[in-house]
Amino acid sequence: MPRTSAGILLYRREPGGGVSVLLGHMGGPFWARKDDGAWSIPKGEYADGEDPLAVAHREFEEELGSPVPAAATVPLGELRAGGKVLTVWAAEGDLDAAAIRSNTFPLEWPPRSGRVQEFPEVDRAAWFGVDEARAKLARGQVPYLQRLLDLLAG
Repeated sequence: MPRTSAGILLYRREPGGGVSVLLGHMGGPFWARKDDGAWSIPKGEYADGEDPLAVAHREFEEELGSPVPAAATVPLGELRAGGKVLTVWAAEGDLDAAAIRSNTFPLEWPPRSGRVQEFPEVDRAAWFGVDEARAKLARGQVPYLQRLLDLLAG
């Protein structure tokens, strides 16, 4: 069984008709010096029996420190990404990317040092236009950008 993950792609309409999406830069030492391909839709894994949309809301709040600033979500469907099945919803809203506060995870760092350190799951967040987001986003999540554009065009 593949692992399952759920997330929310927050977007806002920009003056002039463009669309921006909120992405989180993956935290921890592996991602620290990476930029392109190192950003993610706020998301997290869930177990059988859990409601994926409820998990998406929970993970958004855990990774960004704020509830989803939107009343409505629209499904963007499932994709297989990085060995997981990822389910994402779109939500229109705004959030101060500079004010995010992520939960943390423990990691032995440096490797084999015996020292366990805490790292944020998301070390920063930013708004990106869709074209720039295509380069920033982890490769397996990029199709959600087109799904969002298709949704907004429909």
